[in-house]
Amino acid sequence: MFDVLLPKMSGWEVFQSVQERPELRAIPLVLMSGRKEEVLEKIPEPFEYFAFVEKPFEQKELVAAIKEAMVKAKKHAPVASVGSAVPAGDLAAEVQLLKQQVAQMHGEIDQLKKQLGQLVNFIKQRLS
Repeated sequence: MFDVLLPKMSGWEVFQSVQERPELRAIPLVLMSGRKEEVLEKIPEPFEYFAFVEKPFEQKELVAAIKEAMVKAKKHAPVASVGSAVPAGDLAAEVQLLKQQVAQMHGEIDQLKKQLGQLVNFIKQRLS
């Protein structure tokens, strides 16, 4: 989560840097700004790769933006090609590779859920 207007590198430049590296595209991004019209000058809606929240925002809006960012990041994350990692015709190896990928995804989902929970708790503490 970062502001569009940052001192040394704008939020837009950070976003572009992340998008240039396929291994980073799975990171959920939430851009925020108090000047949505300036953001729309650079990037027309709908925002395909990140969520946007306009400042000031409420807790519900932030949580919704985080969830939206997680969905968008998963949609645009690079997917490993099974065919290139396993020789053709080796069905057992393909199944094993798929099982490993599913296990890895479950781990990533659990980690994202944990991070979201920590973020929600942090926000609750700040709002109370």
